[in-house]
This record gives sequence, C-alpha cells and structure tokens, in this order.
Amino acid sequence: MPKLVRRGIEVEEQFTWVDEINPAEGLPTGAIWVPLVSWLNHHAACLAHSAPVGVYLQPEEDPALLLPTLQQVSAIAVCFPAFHDGRGYSTARLLRERYGYTGELRAVGDIGQDQAYYLAQVGFDSFAPHDETRVAGVLRGLQDFSDGYQSTWARPLPYFLRRHEKP
Repeated sequence: MPKLVRRGIEVEEQFTWVDEINPAEGLPTGAIWVPLVSWLNHHAACLAHSAPVGVYLQPEEDPALLLPTLQQVSAIAVCFPAFHDGRGYSTARLLRERYGYTGELRAVGDIGQDQAYYLAQVGFDSFAPHDETRVAGVLRGLQDFSDGYQSTWARPLPYFLRRHEKP
C-alpha cells in the first residue's frame, strides 16, 4: 500500500481511488475516494456505502459545491498536479475557515518538504505525495519552523498578539 503522512506520522493508505462510480454495479469494498462529480451525482449511494467515502477535488473545482453535504464527507483530498499550482492552498482555507470543515483534509500530488509546513498552516492534516520517496521529506518539512508571524488556520492569532503568552 502507498505511504502517506497523517497528523505527523507515516502511515499506509487505507482508501482506494475510484475514477468513476456506477451505483448499479455497486461500490468497491472498503474506504474509497470518489471524484466530486460522482459525490454530487450519487450522493445517496455514497452515504449508503458501508465504509468511509472521501471526495477528491481537482484544482479548478469549487469546494462550495460540497456545502449541502460537507459534514457527511469522511475526508477531502485536494489535488496538486504541479509544484507551481497553488490553488489548493485557497481551497483548504475555504474549507477550514469559511465552511467549517473539521474532517481529514489531504494534500495529494506534487508536494514535497518545502511545502509541507505551509500546507499544514492552511489546514491540511495529511499529505500524500505522488512520489513515495518524498514522504520522509514531508515529515521533516512539518518541523521546518517552530512558529510563524502571520495568522493561519493552525494559529489564528498573529505572532505580535501571541509573543507574550507563556508556552
């Protein structure tokens, strides 16, 4: 099974990726990732599935489409097809801060050590790089900085308001 980082620990992937679902044929057994369009079109079948169903979003897809059923989604994966494509950062902030999503939020794709800390700051709590050799780098990247100046999802108060707090 592929390796990934979940909440700062290296683990094996438990979900199976599905490109398209057909409820007439039945859903695969076990936890599955389905594309946004399948979730929207076959919502009832996904909810009736006996295992967790996660939704994956492509960079151009609007996370607001999930709003009516957002709290029923077991996990959300946001795809990063290329290192220079940062739309997933905005998607994560929207899901966490504006829409109040509290489930697992996973960054998937072309991600590495230098992005891990910043991805965590906008709300990602799991990371699945396409290249498994990057998993160790992602773990190191989560420890790159001890604190940041700006307010983030992880630390809502900016540093100047926190600097006199006791650890």
